[in-house]
Amino acid sequence: MTGGRDTDSELTISEFGRRAGLSHKALRLYDVSGLLAPARVDPINGYRLYSVSQLERARRISVMRQLDIPLSTIGEVLAGTDDEGLIRLDRWWAAEQATNDARKATLEYLRDRLLRPTSPGLPPRPVLTREVPETKVASIRADTDQQSLIGVIVSSTMEIRAHLGQAGADLPGGSWVIYHGAVTPESEATVEVCVPLTILVDPAGQIAIRVEPAHAEAYCTITKDECAYPRIMLAYDLVDDWVRRAGRPTTGPVREIYHPGFQHLAGSEPAVDIAQPIEGTAS
Repeated sequence: MTGGRDTDSELTISEFGRRAGLSHKALRLYDVSGLLAPARVDPINGYRLYSVSQLERARRISVMRQLDIPLSTIGEVLAGTDDEGLIRLDRWWAAEQATNDARKATLEYLRDRLLRPTSPGLPPRPVLTREVPETKVASIRADTDQQSLIGVIVSSTMEIRAHLGQAGADLPGGSWVIYHGAVTPESEATVEVCVPLTILVDPAGQIAIRVEPAHAEAYCTITKDECAYPRIMLAYDLVDDWVRRAGRPTTGPVREIYHPGFQHLAGSEPAVDIAQPIEGTAS
């Protein structure tokens, strides 16, 4: 015994790292980031000492880092109960799967352009107009680039729906993403993920509750397979060209409106509307 402490329960950083599968560098990083601070630091020599009881947390961090989970997400997984951590982990994995699916679709688009360079990247389709009523929405705003976009959309939608479900809201289905700036592979911009609701629900954390004003909009519909970047940009071009030719000033940022049950739709089914709010009424 030293100073009233049971030294058998303490491990040096070398021993702790060996048993947890983490390097000195990683343990120092997790200390600085707040994920895993040592149980105590020796006041005389400055050595970091860890408790045996910290091994489980350290091993969870090690496993999550092998999955390339960001440190911020690891912190969220470890912050609450195991049940809460499981929910956060499942959201991250769903976002990763959606991102991988989008990358595969982008690769298929590129292969198609190389194999058939003269074929249209997007078959012709009409641009239509409609009236959209005032709608109450729950939303999350986030800054993202093109690589992280799908993950942000999926995880934000899941978070909003979980919050609304806990509040007993009747979800009418569907969601949309408003682009408050140009999201590109090289630069970030703010996007707003919106889910409509029919009852009063309190905001929570990053989830805001607001009213989307009534408006007219021009839109075209694309299939699930056509949602992948950069093919989806051709649909934006169709809408932009129609708005310019029609001489209809825009009244708000462009958006992607996801049909109800989007995740269960087949690749060839209509799945998303690319929409631009415009002045005037639908024709």
